[in-house]
Amino acid sequence: MDQADGLRRMLAEPKPRIVTLLSTLGVAEKNVMLTNLTATLAHVGSDTILVDARYFDGVGIHLNLASKNGLLEVARETCSLSEVIMSVPQGFSVVAMSGERVASVRENEMENQRLSKVFTVLAQQYGTMLVDAELDKNDRLPVTVLDDGMIGIHITGGAESIKAGYCLIKRLNATLGRRSFGILVTHSEEDQARLVYANLAKTASRYLAVSLYFMGSIPSDDHLSRAAGLGRSVIDAFPMATASVAFRRIAGQLGLS
Repeated sequence: MDQADGLRRMLAEPKPRIVTLLSTLGVAEKNVMLTNLTATLAHVGSDTILVDARYFDGVGIHLNLASKNGLLEVARETCSLSEVIMSVPQGFSVVAMSGERVASVRENEMENQRLSKVFTVLAQQYGTMLVDAELDKNDRLPVTVLDDGMIGIHITGGAESIKAGYCLIKRLNATLGRRSFGILVTHSEEDQARLVYANLAKTASRYLAVSLYFMGSIPSDDHLSRAAGLGRSVIDAFPMATASVAFRRIAGQLGLS
């Protein structure tokens, strides 16, 4: 599948759009990327919510999200949906999957079904749901509803990150079956990122019969850390920065600007 086919597939998908991102990067870099991508989607007009669905080291820590309840508690009917959604200064809403640390929601089929329904209801209230996720010990996404949404793999151009990204694709392919995945490359210029994507796509197609599509690239830019130091997104603090242009391009490729 080439980029044009991948984009046509994405744009053909009905709303609400649920985009789950799995990152091979360190926690801090992953959180900065997710925060700025969500802020950009909100900036260009998408009603966006970011869901922290990781069991540890989720983006909620980066955003100082302190809540005893999350979507799991809503599913258990111990609180309401409006009680767990928080707004952050970067201009978007954020919510935790759970207010407590759980080994895996999918171990309990009833809770998994109820939580999937809560995710669906929340997604219907927003134009885009961006999910910070990780695979459990059985190589499954945190909740079933994410299986059918868009899934992006966040990598860099480094050999270890590319290898880790391929391993994620291989694990997902084993549990979800044949489907396509998006590739988002950071710390890379556009030409380098496209080469990384092309090589990874060739390998995935040859050995797994899996098709990939290019979600975009974000180059290294010290404006990202400067904006973070100000407690703001880069598109808000430095709208003409190279990173801001890159994030807007990704939003455009997602059909949101």
